[in-house]
Amino acid sequence: MFRRLIILAGVALLACALAAPALGVRVKVRVEGKTTTIFGATQSTLTTGSNALAALDTASVAGEFYYHVRQTSFGPFVDQIGLYPGAGTSGWSFKINGVSPPVGADQATVKDGDTVLWYWSTFSETGGSPTLLLRRRSARNCYTVLSQNDQGVSSPATGARLLVDGRSVKTRAGRGCVGKHRGLVRATLPNAVRSNALT
Repeated sequence: MFRRLIILAGVALLACALAAPALGVRVKVRVEGKTTTIFGATQSTLTTGSNALAALDTASVAGEFYYHVRQTSFGPFVDQIGLYPGAGTSGWSFKINGVSPPVGADQATVKDGDTVLWYWSTFSETGGSPTLLLRRRSARNCYTVLSQNDQGVSSPATGARLLVDGRSVKTRAGRGCVGKHRGLVRATLPNAVRSNALT
């Protein structure tokens, strides 16, 4: 009897271990195009596979947008999302939790709670375009805008503007207050990727 109970418990544990990867992980996904947000302005949470490419695939189904992957000697390469094919020194990149991984999207693993950002970027000798991160401050209707480089190092986004309800509000050292509003707040800065949206 005791032996059967041990075997049954072992089978149950094995079934749980095998089922967990099949359930997927829950990550926040956003896709920023050249001129507009393609998916997840507020960073939609999706259940997806275990890497950044799977997160893009899940977002494309949820948001009904097209993407194309080209097979290269380095592995799969995303060369188009929506209407924007990569060309020259511009193309698609991704970050996980604000950091550009040193591996391809199919090798960049994600775990529960991660944030995946796919974005259009222009590349230079210093890397890709900086991405903006918008955070709510404790003061009512006030926000902080941070600029993140490829390594995820953040600094105040000097010169950033907050966009809300058709208005543009200038920030000082990456901080600004928008007053009473109804719509989502976004941050922009020339040569940087738009921020996430907040209420």
